[in-house]
Amino acid sequence: MTQPVTRASVLALCLCVSPIALALSPVNDAASTERDRASILAMQGEYIVDFAFDETVLLKPNYERAPAMRSGGNETVIVVEDSPRRIVLQHILVDGKSGHVTKHWRQDWVFEAPRRFEFSADQTWHVRTIPAELNRGAWTQCVYEVSDAPRYCGTGRWDYRNNVATWTSDPSWRPLPRREYTKRSDYNAVAAINRHTLTPNGWTHEQYNTKVLRKPDGTQQELAREFGFNDYVKTQDVDFKPAYKYWAATKDYWAKVRAHWNVYLDQAPGVRLKTKVDGMAMIIPLFEQAGKLEEGKPVADKEIDAVFAKWVVKAPVDTAGPGQSPPAK
Repeated sequence: MTQPVTRASVLALCLCVSPIALALSPVNDAASTERDRASILAMQGEYIVDFAFDETVLLKPNYERAPAMRSGGNETVIVVEDSPRRIVLQHILVDGKSGHVTKHWRQDWVFEAPRRFEFSADQTWHVRTIPAELNRGAWTQCVYEVSDAPRYCGTGRWDYRNNVATWTSDPSWRPLPRREYTKRSDYNAVAAINRHTLTPNGWTHEQYNTKVLRKPDGTQQELAREFGFNDYVKTQDVDFKPAYKYWAATKDYWAKVRAHWNVYLDQAPGVRLKTKVDGMAMIIPLFEQAGKLEEGKPVADKEIDAVFAKWVVKAPVDTAGPGQSPPAK
């Protein structure tokens, strides 16, 4: 089993953007918090999205740069929850030609969250306390898979210098993205800093990634750095009605799914998935159940229970504690 590394070592992997990571505003009052909320809520809306990922700095001897990745889609971002200290945004993709709908990723924002989940080993996320010095005046963004399984969290403060609203996370671990783990097995974790910026035409998501092979003995090897750029541009040229119809039919179902995940993610030790890394063993039945609801067919709570009972368990006890590495197994 791969092992986590220290918080300091994650920072070391991301030194290439350390000035960005440290650009944190010290202001923390009711007005600034409300300004932050408005910035997060500004990400809702209808967009044409371009995704671009380029490996930049090559760190492993004889490593060959992977081909650049380019893709895109039509995506609406819906507000699922809006409370003074918590905002939940759900992304839904729509194919422009067929109208086919795909529930995409979700982002939760919590102000001065007491804890967050951290990707610590293959298919394992531990829930850990956020250090007070990092958390003061900060928002923690947690990102979730299409099945609402955990992906990664980051904590940072919004900054408004030069009238540009930008949020930058601390460095943290995340599993391989779907675009990679279906094709590659030469690394098993990403050390990442994420940055969200509001623009006149929408918003952007920058990713400063380091691809890492974490080894069973607790050592690690960095393969390459990667820059990711996701550009969300507002549009009025796409019919998103199928997405809203889908969400109206299934939102209560997905609320129940989120509640099942929260049993594991709201408190230590966290969660471990028994699925393969692609997670399809859970994605398929959950999407099928949501599809039944779209067709007007009932889905019993016990059907959701059965999926979780088969594939989800508590994470092993986190003996290392935050910011420390457990002994190699």
